Amino acid sequence: MNEISAPQTKPGRSDEGLKSLTKVARILDCFSTTHRALSLADICARTGYPRSTTHRLLAAMREVGFVEQDRERDSYRLGLRLFELGNIVLANLELNREGRTIVDSLQRLTGRAVHLAVFDGLRAVVIQRTEVEGSSDRLVENSPAYCTSVGKAILAFQPEETVTRVIEAGLERFTETTITEPGALREELHATRERGFAIDNGEHQPGLRCLGAPIRNQTGAVFAAISVSAPAWQLPMSEVDELNKVVIYHANLISQRLGFQR
Repeated sequence: MNEISAPQTKPGRSDEGLKSLTKVARILDCFSTTHRALSLADICARTGYPRSTTHRLLAAMREVGFVEQDRERDSYRLGLRLFELGNIVLANLELNREGRTIVDSLQRLTGRAVHLAVFDGLRAVVIQRTEVEGSSDRLVENSPAYCTSVGKAILAFQPEETVTRVIEAGLERFTETTITEPGALREELHATRERGFAIDNGEHQPGLRCLGAPIRNQTGAVFAAISVSAPAWQLPMSEVDELNKVVIYHANLISQRLGFQR
């Protein structure tokens, strides 16, 4: 009697698809607000992928609108399809909805630029900002978690494995005051937890001082932060003790709106 064998699956094909998706994500990560347009050679250098592989992936990404190509300069930039998808994410993000009025309120009260950011597991993603003039900006931007006040306010309350992952990803120096030693960063995060807010003394942008406070979700986990910032000469350390209370108060307001109860 002949046995009927089960259909053969092809795990290799699904594995290849997952690898390609991972490579696409890595290519997207090459772009930032400071690196808006990149050549094929730039992307190859940043990802370490062969030129043929990178060109094939970029062609597929261009077809679906993830990147656009400037043929005259042979450069690529992020496509509008990502902007459309990002707007959908923001519209569905409860933090974005609940935080909007509080961000505006904090800006009016302090007269400082305000940023609202959420943690993506490695970086602080700024989803709202209100500048000194009072204009709201929904430009989404990734900020390092280890050298910004919103980032440190979040990172200080993360488990050790998350802190280790951020450190292993690299502590790039942006200014003379950027913390680049793992031990020093852990001490800074401990101090942040103790005082309840984070300070960025020109660690990401020279001459800029920022104060950030953590935001908790319904379960009490810190997943976001809000900050105020100004040139250091406009925000002397003598004002930090009073201003941090205002920032913490507004962070707590957002946490409460998200369902957190002390």
